[in-house]
Amino acid sequence: MRMVTLAGGEQVPALGLGTWRMGERAGYGGREADALRAGLDLGMTLIDTAEMYGDGSAEEVVADAIEGRRDDAFVVSKVLPHNASRDGAIAACERSLGRLRTDRIDLYLLHWRGRHPLAETVEAFEQLKADGKIRYWGVSNFDTSDMEEVHGVSRPQSCAANQVLYHLGERGIEWDLIAGCRNAEVALMAYTPLGEGAVLYEPAVTATAERHDVEPAAIALAWILRHDGMIAIPKASSLDHLHANAAAADLVLDQGDLDLLDAAFPAPTGPTPLMMI
Repeated sequence: MRMVTLAGGEQVPALGLGTWRMGERAGYGGREADALRAGLDLGMTLIDTAEMYGDGSAEEVVADAIEGRRDDAFVVSKVLPHNASRDGAIAACERSLGRLRTDRIDLYLLHWRGRHPLAETVEAFEQLKADGKIRYWGVSNFDTSDMEEVHGVSRPQSCAANQVLYHLGERGIEWDLIAGCRNAEVALMAYTPLGEGAVLYEPAVTATAERHDVEPAAIALAWILRHDGMIAIPKASSLDHLHANAAAADLVLDQGDLDLLDAAFPAPTGPTPLMMI
C-alpha cells in the first residue's frame, strides 16, 4: 500500500474509502458497513465521511464499520460551511463524534467556504485539536487563492489536507494547486476519483485495464496515485467494487500508459476555476 506522509509526520494510506451517499437507503447500511470493514482488512484504513452525507447517516455507517477496531481506522469528517463559526464548528464536531461513537476525529475538514471568516473556523479547529477532539484539521474545495488565505490565518504546516475534485476528466488542479499544496506540505485528497463512473468507459482506460489485467477503476485510481502526497477516496458499497479499487494500491502505470491517458484526457493548458460537486 502506498502511503502519504502528513505534515506532522504521520503516514496514512494513499488509497482510502469514501462514504458519499452511504446511509441514504433503508436496509443498505449493513452492507455498506461490511464493505468498509473489508476495506480496513485490505489496508484502506482512511475512511472519509461528512456531517452532510445522508444528514449524518453516513457517519453512523462508519461507526458501525469501525466498532471494536477504532484504532485501525483514520477517520476523516467535515463541517458544513454554515456551521463553521467559532462556536458552531465545535458544536458540529461534537455531533459528529456522537454519530461516529468515538472520542476523536483524526482529520476534520471545512467542507467548502461559506460566510464565516476563515480565522474563526481555524480558531475552532485549533481549540478542538487542543481539547483532543480532533487530531488534524484541513479544508475542502479550496483553490490556490483560498489556500493562501488559510496560510495567512494559521500557523505553518497546521493545515494538514485539502480535499478537492480530481479525476481523469477533471484535471484543473494540475495547473498550480498540486504544486502549491506540495510546497506547503498539505496533502491533497481526490474526491470522486472515478468521475462518477464516466471515465471508466473511455477506450484509453479500458485498453490500459486490459493490458494490466485489472478493472478500469484500478487504472483511474492508479493514475491519481502517481502523484506523491495524493490520497484517493473512492466509494465502494459492494465487495466487488472494493476489490476492483484495491487493485490500484500497488499498481504502477508506465510511461506508455500515461501517454495514452494524456491523449484521451488532456492536461490543463492554463488556469481554470476550481470545480466542485
